[in-house]
Amino acid sequence: MQLIDSITTQAASISALRRDIHAHPELCFQEVRTADLVAAKLTEWGIPMHRGLGTTGVVGIVHGRDGGACGHAVGLRADMDALPMTELNTFDHTSQHPGKMHACGHDGHTAMLLAAAQHFAQHRDFDGTVYLIFQPAEEGGGGAREMIKEGLFEQFPMQAVFGMHNWPGTPVGTFSVSPGPVMASSNEFHITITGKGGHAALPHTTVDPVPVACQMVQAFQTIITRNKKPVDAGVISVTMIHTGEATNVVPDSCVIQGTVRTFTYEVLDLIEQRMRDIAEHTALAFGCRCDFEFRRNYPPTINTAPEAAFARSVMADIVGEAQVLRQEPTMGAEDFAYMLQAKPGAYVFIGNGDGAHRADYEGGGHDAGPCVLHNPHYDFNDDLIPLGATYWVQLAQRWLAQAASKAAA
Repeated sequence: MQLIDSITTQAASISALRRDIHAHPELCFQEVRTADLVAAKLTEWGIPMHRGLGTTGVVGIVHGRDGGACGHAVGLRADMDALPMTELNTFDHTSQHPGKMHACGHDGHTAMLLAAAQHFAQHRDFDGTVYLIFQPAEEGGGGAREMIKEGLFEQFPMQAVFGMHNWPGTPVGTFSVSPGPVMASSNEFHITITGKGGHAALPHTTVDPVPVACQMVQAFQTIITRNKKPVDAGVISVTMIHTGEATNVVPDSCVIQGTVRTFTYEVLDLIEQRMRDIAEHTALAFGCRCDFEFRRNYPPTINTAPEAAFARSVMADIVGEAQVLRQEPTMGAEDFAYMLQAKPGAYVFIGNGDGAHRADYEGGGHDAGPCVLHNPHYDFNDDLIPLGATYWVQLAQRWLAQAASKAAA
């Protein structure tokens, strides 16, 4: 493994920053303390910055030895927000704010990019500009979308942008990358079925919305098995059904909610239209009224092929070709997708291990609870900091060198 010495030397201090962020989690668009910490470190290292895009976003600006005069620029992005959940870990840096937790590793993502920033501040041995994007509100707030709306790519013109997420269960020392879709679109539906309530002992005097809801839930799965091509990925999950207040009362209405995940807009269009048809016509067949709402949230995260191949080559030089794995697409969603809609780039995974890294400070390691994303026992593995930061530095330096070479050809 070829790590950058200066990054390895500073790893302990960056780890302390990471644990400080972990102990003080902030939810989407509320990352004031985290943004202040990031801004303070960038200022300490002599890196100019811009604050306020997406409410709490921070963009560090690192010009190379040419002062950025060549015009080539690349963006590196880390997310900063936490999740609205209670942490169950017992180590010293556990969350100090009940109901808030860094259960997805955004504290570690921020730390890895800070480690790269510290190196860039001391070693500007490249031509062009590296933009360090510390983004708020990935966890449902669409912080990437908001930063773009407020001028991210106009104020900081870059030709490509890259992101990275830790991946529990994959060994430390490995990366994963693939071209094409790697994370799904995230969408929500909210269906209200309105009938006529009444006494449960006199059902003939009512129009019961509950069996109508049951029919819909079953029928929705035929979209996956009979309308969609078997080779196309798609998920419909009904996750909430709310109705009724008493056992002897037929309710007036029933609400169905859930999520839809796809890798393509074609499949998403099909699922939305078929769900609407099934919901509205099923309700009509039983004499009910149906209000169907479908909200499209994050788009699919789609890596551009040249940038994915480039990222793979950088990874292979750091950890060896055998340690660069195929990135299996996941139905989880990621708002870095908005950046990839606007710019070429790649979103990659870095192995976070099996959770045994917690043994040093929790007394139980992986036995203390599963160390998976969005789990109350999760913690980022600080051993990743030198590796992730080395990847960021070499990716940016080599991308800028490649851009200059192409321009000169």
